[in-house]
Amino acid sequence: MKHDKEKIYIFDTTLRDGEQSPGASMNHREKLELAHQLALLNVDIIEAGFPIASPGDFRAVKAIAESVKGPVIAGLARCIAKDIERCAEAVVPARKSRIHVFLATSEIHRKFKLNKARHEILKQAVTGVKYAKKFTRDVEFSPEDASRTERDFLAQVVKAVIDAGATTVNIPDTVGYSIPTEFGDLIAYLFDNVPNINKAIINVHCHNDLGLAVANSLAAIQNGARGVECTINGLGERAGNAALEEVVMAIKTRADLFTNVETGIKTERLYKVSRLVSQLTGMTVQRNKAIVGANAFAHEAGVHQDGMLKERRTYEIMKPQDIGMDGTELVLGKHSGRHAFRHQLSRLGLNLTQTELEEAYIRFKELADKKKNIYDDDLQMIARGDDSQNASVYVLDYLHVSTGTNAIPTATVRLKKGKEVLQSAAYGDGPIDAALKAIDKLSGVRGKLTDFSLQAITVGKDAMGEANVRVAFGPDMLSAKAASTDIVEASAKAYLSCVNRYLSTRKLAGKKIKHN
Repeated sequence: MKHDKEKIYIFDTTLRDGEQSPGASMNHREKLELAHQLALLNVDIIEAGFPIASPGDFRAVKAIAESVKGPVIAGLARCIAKDIERCAEAVVPARKSRIHVFLATSEIHRKFKLNKARHEILKQAVTGVKYAKKFTRDVEFSPEDASRTERDFLAQVVKAVIDAGATTVNIPDTVGYSIPTEFGDLIAYLFDNVPNINKAIINVHCHNDLGLAVANSLAAIQNGARGVECTINGLGERAGNAALEEVVMAIKTRADLFTNVETGIKTERLYKVSRLVSQLTGMTVQRNKAIVGANAFAHEAGVHQDGMLKERRTYEIMKPQDIGMDGTELVLGKHSGRHAFRHQLSRLGLNLTQTELEEAYIRFKELADKKKNIYDDDLQMIARGDDSQNASVYVLDYLHVSTGTNAIPTATVRLKKGKEVLQSAAYGDGPIDAALKAIDKLSGVRGKLTDFSLQAITVGKDAMGEANVRVAFGPDMLSAKAASTDIVEASAKAYLSCVNRYLSTRKLAGKKIKHN
């Protein structure tokens, strides 16, 4: 970081706000893996979760705080004592911890959600910050729906929480309502009307409901904000958040306009982290997505291709290498040994224990027998395994499907349950539907598939296909993913994982399962 430039703090909330995107949930190991990759990306703060939300969220935040070095590890909490205490317990193992408290301040939230007057909100905000300060020096406060809060009251709240000890104050455009000139002017107003504002870092957290999250974030930086809360690939509730990769590359590419600021992000890692998040969440990146989309550096028009051949800068304002899209990934095959396999995992930032490495190498050899080349994305999946490998009740032992244009799709499925072997067949609208119905017969429970997606993890006819499913068992909603070169097998494994989780949960709750 050059001394003549101010730092823009990159606050990544992919694990908290990003995971709130419908269908984007991650399991414990996946959250840890992503947190380590965010640390390698050199983000300044990782918001690891909302500890009070669930026991799983608490465990994930605490595990990240214990194992991830480098960034500040933050947890979210309402301005309520029990939230703050739970958050403090989760983040305390971190070398650098932060408690992020929030409270709605806009008139519409005060009237309809909280039923509280201005003076009550002000008192609760100050009390929350002071209480959080008892557990850590680093406390952040967010006035939820700040962009729709009366400016005079917002300035009053910001001043009060800074006096109470907040080291960072975040100004959220919670519902993505602002436009850049308006939001930039709001930040400027706060700098002009909050006398103690220079005692805290001013962050912004912009949602993308009008497609303006990145633009609003950049306008805020130009008016004094020095922290941006964002997510990989722009994940988040509703239309998502400001995309980290877009904010960072806009600042880097337009250094002529952002002359006095820069980030510490290692941009050459952006593409791989983007792909990892896409794989973990099942949220496919659209091809024309800025910075990391498949078409971001593709040129088809003749005039563009001609210009590119003569001088790259005619139609490219960035180099693919700037974000790590350099096409130089090494390819492994079935003759590759443990040393090369371990080296590739290390290059990708995947550090496994010896036991995990041996298990992953077995999966690698099995996959190498099925396809010629193993790419980086294959390795990511191999290293993680998939949800189906965590089966606690049934294991898929055999699958055979029969389908065709003039045939009724049928599936024969054999499951193992300990030493017991169960087999059944079913027909359906297609081979996947038939396989899932056969699993229902064998397990004795019927799940309703509420969301289903398939995506190729790598390129080529022998690409690994990943299936992401969300399954409802009455009021219980579970999600899982699995991968295979056979998409029917991947789908069956992912669905079976949900069945296993449901059965395990019922067993723990002491409820008997009735089998057919």
